[in-house]
Amino acid sequence: MIKTILPPAALCLFLASVAVRAAPPQPLTIYGDDGYPPYSYVEDGQMKGIYTDILREALRAMPQYQVRLLPVPWKRGVLMMQAGDAFALYPPYKLAGERPTVTYSIPLLTEHVVVFCNQDVAARRPLASWPLDYRGLRIGLNAGFLVGDEAYHAAVKSGALVVDAVKGTRSNLLKLMRGRIDCYINDRLSVQSELQRLHGEGQLVPSMLAVRETAQLASQQGYLGYGPALPATAPYRADFIARFNAVIAQMQRSGAIARIVERAVPH
Repeated sequence: MIKTILPPAALCLFLASVAVRAAPPQPLTIYGDDGYPPYSYVEDGQMKGIYTDILREALRAMPQYQVRLLPVPWKRGVLMMQAGDAFALYPPYKLAGERPTVTYSIPLLTEHVVVFCNQDVAARRPLASWPLDYRGLRIGLNAGFLVGDEAYHAAVKSGALVVDAVKGTRSNLLKLMRGRIDCYINDRLSVQSELQRLHGEGQLVPSMLAVRETAQLASQQGYLGYGPALPATAPYRADFIARFNAVIAQMQRSGAIARIVERAVPH
């Protein structure tokens, strides 16, 4: 009988690989915004959206972890993340000087805040210079939506722009296409996704005005945000962050994230 004797270093690597294969995956929970379509939302009791799909694909490449994705109202989720009551939350923006207890992943996706106007306004004005060419127009906005553009805030304060805020992307788009507002500010993919949904439901009728994008105001990147380090309850935190960042970087290089966006909002 021939015996194979491994050198000490090789034996250590062999035993380590056996231990990794034998170890059960670490269970943990990540929370997501429950009301931010098409990025992160609940439908039929399930988490859906672009960020949700990005996370699910990334996590399939991380078999060391068994992750549940659970919905949470956004403001509550942010408080949980900042206090360390949530291991992680998606998709916060990285705001300078704010949320000092939060650690962020590498960026998952770039979102673009844009202006859409109806065809009547676009036919009457050049709309080439923001906000100068928009003076006197009625601007729709989702209630609670924060526009970071300084020129916008100055124009609103001076009365050059009239803001009409209501709840929801659908309500604003219907007002825009019915001529009750002139333009509408929101995230580009949110608008495109809702327009496709309205079209699919047969809600767009010939009497409605067509809309088109006329200006881009800002860009923001979404992240996976981690609560404060808690070694006693989450000793795997540093390992998870490193693995997740590596997988997201690979997905960006391979075009996997771009394909997820295209499936969600096809052009």
